[in-house]
Amino acid sequence: MDAKSFYGARQRTLLALVPERPEDSDADLSDNDDLIQDPDYHPPPAEVAGDSLFESLEEEAPSTSSSTTQPPLKKSRKGKSALKTVSLEETGDTPDPSSPSGPNKGKEIIWKHEDIEGFEAPVSRFEPPEAVETPFKRLFTDEMIKHFGHHTNLYSAQELGDPIKTSPEEMQDFLAILLFMGVFTFPSLEDYWHYESRFEVIADIMPKKRFQLLRRYIHFNDNHQWNQSPDRFYKIRPLFDMLREQCLLIPSTYKHSVDEVMVAYKGTRAGSLRQYIANKPDKWGFKMFCRASSSGIIHDLLMYQGASTFFNVVLSEQEQTLLLGAKVVTTLCKTIAQPRLSVVFCDNYFTSFNLVRDLHTLLGVKCIGTVRPNRIGGAPLMTDKELMKRGRGACDYMSADGVVAVKWFDNKCVNLLSNACGIMPFSTVKRWSKESKAKIAVPCPSLIPAYNEHMGGIDLSDMLVHLYKTPAKSRRWYFPLFGYILDLCIANSWLVY
Repeated sequence: MDAKSFYGARQRTLLALVPERPEDSDADLSDNDDLIQDPDYHPPPAEVAGDSLFESLEEEAPSTSSSTTQPPLKKSRKGKSALKTVSLEETGDTPDPSSPSGPNKGKEIIWKHEDIEGFEAPVSRFEPPEAVETPFKRLFTDEMIKHFGHHTNLYSAQELGDPIKTSPEEMQDFLAILLFMGVFTFPSLEDYWHYESRFEVIADIMPKKRFQLLRRYIHFNDNHQWNQSPDRFYKIRPLFDMLREQCLLIPSTYKHSVDEVMVAYKGTRAGSLRQYIANKPDKWGFKMFCRASSSGIIHDLLMYQGASTFFNVVLSEQEQTLLLGAKVVTTLCKTIAQPRLSVVFCDNYFTSFNLVRDLHTLLGVKCIGTVRPNRIGGAPLMTDKELMKRGRGACDYMSADGVVAVKWFDNKCVNLLSNACGIMPFSTVKRWSKESKAKIAVPCPSLIPAYNEHMGGIDLSDMLVHLYKTPAKSRRWYFPLFGYILDLCIANSWLVY
């Protein structure tokens, strides 16, 4: 089906040919795109002359004399059924979930070939603190250390009958060893204590057996208090909630990016919580959605767990009709301190016309993002072939409801939606040319440099996390998530510092 019939198409009463007795028919009842009317389709003169569909049916019917009392189309043989015309309104077609909803339901999108007014986000200013303190302890707080120290004692008592009697001070030493192991990597954990390869910085902190005992029984929640909770990350949720509270306290810029993050895990004990994304460095693992500022500091997190992802999030009726990516962006943007002054950038996994329009209506946040062609809202842009004929740097644009849809040709055609920045003034980007064997200046709309500049915040955080990654290989599926929390605190605290 043509994408234009999904977004913004005026509801029309169409006619369809269906068998009078479908149970006796062997006709192909699958969707036929040729029978679906496109609002922008102009029939050739041969079809304008008359109802060609019905005329062709009459021509194929056998000719009869004038004394025939029954029309040929009503003849029914075994296995064949006559056709009748019915309105598609009678077939009970359900509306598409990506069609306009809420206050814009039933409103036709009128596209015009004009630019939109640009929006300039304020420049962020951060006041330096009076006294320099350790940023890491502002993120990984003493409360978090006391929390998993208490649950480690509780879990060991449930398993062994007697707690291992750890303390917050000992758990701090345990964290220090994990951080050192992320910087100085050895093939095996035992090598740090082996007499031939002993590493004093780690071996002098704690004996090997005590470290292995703590690592074996470290726990973050009480298993006996689960009570059939819909939260599939129940074992690690308290630590993530405490981390999220601290990340939200970090001052943010006015330009944010939303993207997905993979926490590497190749085991099978997590079931369907483990996801696969082919174009990620860590293809197997847990998927998380994060909001970061342009400086690379992550401020908000949302763990993906399928249908119950938003079990603890209050969604309005309008938000419930959005696609998954739009729900994620809306949820993460609710915690922005000054939404009316902020712009969020996201890629084509999240962006849609409804998201860009509704995000500003609901929260006041403006949005710029690349978009897939079937989510562009039915904007009548030039085809890829037509744009490529104009040469590198050519673009086409249309706007509606304060949102501009842009198609730009670089190495290939890319689609963008924006209500924060238009196409003017045009700028240039440097690209390699095979013909001249040198970099040349390619003209581009102004929203392209803005997107490229501020979209990489989460990629920067990912790079910092992977530089000195905490060793978190374990049979317990939630231990890699604990390692990511530790690494994220290090990356965020370094950027704050």
